[in-house]
Amino acid sequence: MRETDFFNGVQVPVIGQGTWHLGEDAAKRKTEVSALCAGIDAGLTVIDTAEMYGDGASEELVGEAIRGRRDDVVLVSKVYPHNASRSGVVAACERSLRRLGTDRLDVYLLHWSGSFPLSETVDGFEHLRAAGKIRSWGLSNFDRDDLKQAPDGCATNQVLYNLGSRGIEFDLLPWQQRAGMPLMAYSPLGQGPALLEHPLLAEIGERHGVTGAQIALAWVIRQPGVIAIPKASSLEHVQQNVGAGAVVLDAADCLSLDSAFPVPHSKQPLDIL
Repeated sequence: MRETDFFNGVQVPVIGQGTWHLGEDAAKRKTEVSALCAGIDAGLTVIDTAEMYGDGASEELVGEAIRGRRDDVVLVSKVYPHNASRSGVVAACERSLRRLGTDRLDVYLLHWSGSFPLSETVDGFEHLRAAGKIRSWGLSNFDRDDLKQAPDGCATNQVLYNLGSRGIEFDLLPWQQRAGMPLMAYSPLGQGPALLEHPLLAEIGERHGVTGAQIALAWVIRQPGVIAIPKASSLEHVQQNVGAGAVVLDAADCLSLDSAFPVPHSKQPLDIL
């Protein structure tokens, strides 16, 4: 699978694993842990979670999946804005580390902008980095103008990006590409079935011998500097996500998709889930 630079020159696969809503149903725990483990085995080594997800349940699930193989993954978690004071960031990170069963995060993100000054949050991040608790820090759900004001050292910005949500292509994505700042695309397959039920995806998928979902995911990672983090709650989803990494869309495919899902020609409000 193709790789891209992530933080501090680390090369990672362009498809990782998201965990939003994982860990919330005890009856699904074994299946979800198995899916995460299978994803790691298949090379989907970036795992994204957050203290918000299931009030820590997702982090606990991830901790179970990576037990004994922490060095095999690039671990990303996120802090609530209301915990993003200098001291609050440090305390929240310690709680996340306990739930994850590890002594460090590879990247720690501010989940979205809140009431604390960003400089105060970054002071907390830098304290954690100096202590070896995190290797790098970044942001989530930040638009271009806000991102441009961020202090030096921001490793990534994580935002909503899929065929049905293309607003970032007008300004945010090009800016991050020029700055050499990787973009993490959450919900790359959309929310709910609406996007994936579009007949054009099935039509293009049939030509490539893959599913419509794999076409949608391949479309997201066609952009340089983009890391997609689709949720994979089952082995079937993991296998489909891995297969999407081998799909190469041609010019005709992209033109058809642009017709069905128009390219933005003006500034759009940042989509947030």
